[in-house]
Amino acid sequence: MSNIIQFFRNVSSEMRKVSWPKKKELTSYTITVISTVVFLAIFFLIVDQGISAVINWVMSK
Repeated sequence: MSNIIQFFRNVSSEMRKVSWPKKKELTSYTITVISTVVFLAIFFLIVDQGISAVINWVMSK
């Protein structure tokens, strides 16, 4: 039981050492992640549609 208590004390101690991002940094990171996800989703949608079109064109011949 003392091992568990010591573990949580260590976790608490380490969490105090963490450098949490400021609001401006967090907003910047969030915008970067969301824009990257949207860009990749659109990119893969276009690639998928292109591959589907090529496959349909080959199958129709």
